[in-house]
Amino acid sequence: MRIAPIMQMTGIRARMAQMRTRTGLIAALIISSNVLFAQIPEDVLKYSWQPVNGSARINAVGGAMGSLGGDITATFANPAGLAFYKTSEIVLSPGYSFLNNKSTFRGTKASEKDKYFNLGASGFVSGWKGNGKWTSQAIGLAVTRTANFNNQVFYKGQNDFSSGAEQYAAEAAGSGLALDDIPGSNSVSFGTRMAVWNYLADTAQLPGHVGPDVISMAMWDALKNGGDYLVNQSQFIETSGGITEIALGYGANMRDKFYIGGSIGVPIINYEKNTRFREEDATGNPDNNFDFYELNETNKTKGVGVNLKLGVIAKPAEFIRLGLAIHSPTWYSLEDSYYGQMSANLEGARSTPGTTTVSSTTLNGGANPVYKYELVSPWRFMLSGSYVLREIEDVRKQKGFITADIEYVTYKSNKFRNAEDYDDGGYYDGVNSTMKEYYKNAFNFRVGGELKFTTIMTRLGFAYYGNPYADNELKANKMFLSGGLGYRNAGIFIDLTYTHALQKDVNFPYRLPDKANTFANLKGTGSNIMLTLGFKI
Repeated sequence: MRIAPIMQMTGIRARMAQMRTRTGLIAALIISSNVLFAQIPEDVLKYSWQPVNGSARINAVGGAMGSLGGDITATFANPAGLAFYKTSEIVLSPGYSFLNNKSTFRGTKASEKDKYFNLGASGFVSGWKGNGKWTSQAIGLAVTRTANFNNQVFYKGQNDFSSGAEQYAAEAAGSGLALDDIPGSNSVSFGTRMAVWNYLADTAQLPGHVGPDVISMAMWDALKNGGDYLVNQSQFIETSGGITEIALGYGANMRDKFYIGGSIGVPIINYEKNTRFREEDATGNPDNNFDFYELNETNKTKGVGVNLKLGVIAKPAEFIRLGLAIHSPTWYSLEDSYYGQMSANLEGARSTPGTTTVSSTTLNGGANPVYKYELVSPWRFMLSGSYVLREIEDVRKQKGFITADIEYVTYKSNKFRNAEDYDDGGYYDGVNSTMKEYYKNAFNFRVGGELKFTTIMTRLGFAYYGNPYADNELKANKMFLSGGLGYRNAGIFIDLTYTHALQKDVNFPYRLPDKANTFANLKGTGSNIMLTLGFKI
């Protein structure tokens, strides 16, 4: 396969699934600076593309909570639901999750498994009778894991179209710096600095070219001799941590017909991502100037945010409840730290054969770089409806309900901001503009129901979270099937729920500014078991 030099725009269209021109824009932004090493579209999405994680009861009905009320989960969904409380209760919701991820990358399939503890909506709610038109009021202090980052993904495949090292050659060629100056420069990414240090990106005289080109040594032999290019590529990603949100909510009930509420949430982020990308020569030629290169990276993010949720619930008829809730963006203040290590073996391309290794700390004065920035997450708008079987004030005599939510999320409004006192050269503006093209706003749907038999309840639910990617070639969604049982008697309630998850997503091992980009398709299945214990006080 004949491959054009790295800095020329190729006319080749890969036969595998590839992105459109917008990925070139994203790649150019990502590799043009090391200021925002982790702010790529998929990493932004992890903060906002998450399902409702409520109590076991609410998870059992698909997370549909916008018009139901009477559960501590209302603090995070529609705070007007707190106004249904007329007494007090303490709630604890531990859970355990299992994940099984399958991937397809350039025709090769792989899989990876993981498991972790979970925490659903837990805390304290207190309701009391009011005066006049305000029949009752309530406050709630709750905590839940709004996002779980514990996950493992692995994919591999053979590639005859591009090399991961091309991204470093492209940045080096476009930096305007002499190659000898790049390892010590703060104006290029650590990946490129390590690649140049290892001679993975170097100058070479190509046939038909007046001057030398900066190219990836992984492709040097194919470019020089017109030979075949083939590498085995693999990517391992392990993430951990999550977002734990603490919220304080208030709700008021007007004559059991109209309910209002609001809550302030403080999400705390603790995230770690470890990746290993490896590329090996698959031609069988022991003297083609490339054996392998491997990049190991660790990205850590810590920070805190604040958000506001407002909602109303109305009863236009005795058995009907209608809800409306608005979730403001979360304003995050975040801090990232980075560590990278790259090894390469270029066979006879260097006078000293063997494997060379360099780390980001070596090139950064012995310290890990730390970056501070701000992130604004999307808006959320929720419309909800419930039909309650035998709706009466004594909830012990209610026979069940059917409930549903429709949620609209503005993924295009994700936005980064500079949090440090330096000129970023418009980098944030460029990333934000690119994200508007990369994402689209999307709808989420949740529906569920409950049937009550004296003290025992049965529940079923379904939830669908739509594709946030604007490009139709990127297939992504999340679906959740759930069911559970509940027991309520003498001021004690116990709920047990099982949720089965079906998820689709994509992952790019690297992005190139001058070629179509290939990616892995990910399919995940998961199981979550949650138990909620509650006591009326």
